[in-house]
Amino acid sequence: MEDRLQMDNGLVPQKIVSVRLQDSTLKEVTDQASNKQAQILEPKPESSLETKSEQDSMEHVGRDDQKALGEESKQRRGSASGSEPAGDSDRGGGLVEHYHLHLSSCHECLELENSTIESVKFASAENIPDLPYDYSSSLESVADETGPEREGRRVNLTGKAPNILLYVGSDSQEALGRFQEVQSVLADCVDVDSYILYHLLEESALKDPWTDNCLLLVIATRESIPEVLYQKFMAYLSQGGKVLGLSSSFTFGGFQVTSKGVLRKTVQNLVFSKADQSEVKLSVLSSGCRYQEGPGERLSPGGLQGHLENEDKDRMIVHMPFGTHGGEAVLCQVHLELPPSSDIVQTPEDFNLLKSSNFRRYEVLREILTTLGLSCDMKQVPALTPLYLLSAAEEIRDPLMQWLGKHVDSEGEIKSSQLSLKFVSSYVSEVEITPSHLPVVTDMEAFASENFNLEIYRQNLQTKQLGKVILFAEVTHTTMRLLDGLMFQMPQEMGLIAIAARQTQGKGRGRNAWLSPTGCALSTLLISIPLRSQLGQRIPFVQHLMSVAVVEAVRSIPEYQDINLRVKWPNDIYYSDLMKIGGVLVNSTLMGETFYILIGCGFNVTNSNPTICINDLITEYNKQHKAALKPLRADYLIARVLTVLEKLIDAFQDKGPNSVLPLYYRYWVHSGQQVRLGGPEGPKASIVGLDDSGFLQVHQEGSEVVTVHPDGNSFDMLRNLILPRRR
Repeated sequence: MEDRLQMDNGLVPQKIVSVRLQDSTLKEVTDQASNKQAQILEPKPESSLETKSEQDSMEHVGRDDQKALGEESKQRRGSASGSEPAGDSDRGGGLVEHYHLHLSSCHECLELENSTIESVKFASAENIPDLPYDYSSSLESVADETGPEREGRRVNLTGKAPNILLYVGSDSQEALGRFQEVQSVLADCVDVDSYILYHLLEESALKDPWTDNCLLLVIATRESIPEVLYQKFMAYLSQGGKVLGLSSSFTFGGFQVTSKGVLRKTVQNLVFSKADQSEVKLSVLSSGCRYQEGPGERLSPGGLQGHLENEDKDRMIVHMPFGTHGGEAVLCQVHLELPPSSDIVQTPEDFNLLKSSNFRRYEVLREILTTLGLSCDMKQVPALTPLYLLSAAEEIRDPLMQWLGKHVDSEGEIKSSQLSLKFVSSYVSEVEITPSHLPVVTDMEAFASENFNLEIYRQNLQTKQLGKVILFAEVTHTTMRLLDGLMFQMPQEMGLIAIAARQTQGKGRGRNAWLSPTGCALSTLLISIPLRSQLGQRIPFVQHLMSVAVVEAVRSIPEYQDINLRVKWPNDIYYSDLMKIGGVLVNSTLMGETFYILIGCGFNVTNSNPTICINDLITEYNKQHKAALKPLRADYLIARVLTVLEKLIDAFQDKGPNSVLPLYYRYWVHSGQQVRLGGPEGPKASIVGLDDSGFLQVHQEGSEVVTVHPDGNSFDMLRNLILPRRR
């Protein structure tokens, strides 16, 4: 297909297989569409064995496709391979004719290619996106395919194919890197299940008919745009097209791009005005250029605008309508497309400023994209997945299964007030998964995950007890609930932990939520502490031990000791004293003489956005120190955290708080820090340390040391502290 078949992640097609579907198959698709049944199509015995895996994963035609399917099925019946051009007469189930593909400019081939896509789309009910250079698709037919919302897909009001085209200049390795940067940031802003991001090469931009099937053209190149290509872009605008310029030389309508070298590669304060006139202030990386009106020009820009917070109020973002058909562009001369870890960020101070504004950078980008007609709604919540029961040590597997056999009911379940766990040897898709009813697969041979490598976890778990038995889920509601039915029953020496790659409703302190995308290390650990032990008499210290275990797990790795992870009282993990990177949540229940404690912990390992993660810190450290530290994995770090935590608990139980406080103080962010007591206007006090129970001690000038408790606000535990007692 002459490099015109585009696949995700740079995959190269090795083979295209033609499939002839029987009449019964097409009838089954139609029947299931009318019943709105979301079931997987069973391949017919006559179907090619080579297509079985594809058919197993086919989506079904929704109600909105019925009309199209009915109208097209006659002419396409027997030609699902796309071997007939659209519009040929019926051939029933007869012989398949083969057509050779010719040059990319051959109109016959382009018609055939489009026919292939259309045929497979209707015959397999798979929502295959249109290529950006589709000659023969009319706007009406494209609107029919992408318009109505079905099976969770969003409405495309424009009637165009959901293509976002990225032009990054002439073909070069540098341009490819720039394409990947822009593609990455846009994929974080829009739903990639609703839009397709294509690289628009200069050759294709000049000769291919991309304009009719483009929702948004992104121009992200500093290079001068050739005049003939500039005219193409302006023609697209005049037809109602939408353009986003990212640090580009592209402009029109009386605005000029002028250089201001003093700004180049510097971090500046930007004031961005949204469509509703509200403002967002953030730190941005300047391109070194700005927009100015040409001599004698009086322009009427659109609702969005952005200027630097400097004496000249340099104009950095302009919103410009164009023509009579709704064309518009948002042009930008600050690097919204670059992450704070970009190579052109020069100093650690600049990195810190940009990371602190990273969430607002995405807010501005989403506002711009929404104004240009794209949907930036939150992506659909992923479906819950089954749990897997895993063991980190071979010797514990048999006792675990014996214990399980004695404690499940006749249906293989263990039930609690909130949760029912159904233990099964294997999972079948017909079993419903809900937050309160979860299947648990016990066959370890069936387990495989990109996000959790059991062997890496085993190799790095050096504990006597903690973390030996794992409940793992790719996607779960929250790990804090997974142990509910087991925490009082399973023998403590089995060391139970729940681990997830992603949570849909992660829990924070109070009523707070914890964002839990893939890339977080997410776990809930069960421990038991005797009431009359050193730690049992000082339960608030549990959260401190877990927080410092996370930091120590990273900074005790050889050569990683200077990665600037810190602890913030009482339960946060921080990058320096600037940004939160994780947190700890502890729930304890006292039964008889024993505390049963669930320690929930989540910290960012590989997920750079929307804030910061541990691998960001490693990347920045490598850049500043010309080092080559490797990025870390969540499974590796969870195992190390448990190893450190068990040692800290043992030391605390043996010698009390003084055995762990030196390590805690080495990593905490509060040395010499001042707080206000009782309210924003309350007296100032300096933090001096923790008391014997784990609460914060402060010293007021001219007064004695006092122990303070937080007032229960949901935002910052160090704001509005109250004074319960004096020392």
